[in-house]
Amino acid sequence: MYPGAINWSVSFQRIVSLYFTVFKSTRSYHLQEMDCDSHDLKESMFNNFSDVADWEERDFAGAEVKDMRVEAEAVVNDVNFAVRHMAVSKSLPIGEDVAYINVETKEGNRYCLELTEAGLRVVAYGFDKVDKSLSMQYHETIYSLLDSLSPAYRDAFGNALLQRLEALKNVQQ
Repeated sequence: MYPGAINWSVSFQRIVSLYFTVFKSTRSYHLQEMDCDSHDLKESMFNNFSDVADWEERDFAGAEVKDMRVEAEAVVNDVNFAVRHMAVSKSLPIGEDVAYINVETKEGNRYCLELTEAGLRVVAYGFDKVDKSLSMQYHETIYSLLDSLSPAYRDAFGNALLQRLEALKNVQQ
């Protein structure tokens, strides 16, 4: 463990408890701040699941294809604090359907990640490489992928979450 790391076997219960305390205290506040009646919001959120096919077609009709460079940059910005280095590859090709991200974990392990509509996966053990013989599973989120690769990422992410929840709790008091 690095200095300041949390022993998760002891602190997980505290994090979950703190999260639910903050969630309960802020939930009604956020509903009151919305530009609609909170009862109507609850009705629309919980009782209209039979109309899923209708809203899927309506909301996604004419939607543009995602730009993977923008998606990759968002991934990097989201978790850069919890790794040693992370950047979108400048030497591998980026298209509408694929982008590559170089990441070095806090443990010093280097990976090249592929980002597609299927998710993220490791495609090489090093920067700016694609090893076609490597067949790794896709992860839906960067959090899941990094969680499987780096215990130090898990600790850093958990510590950041705990700090944010404690700050939010202090603001609410």
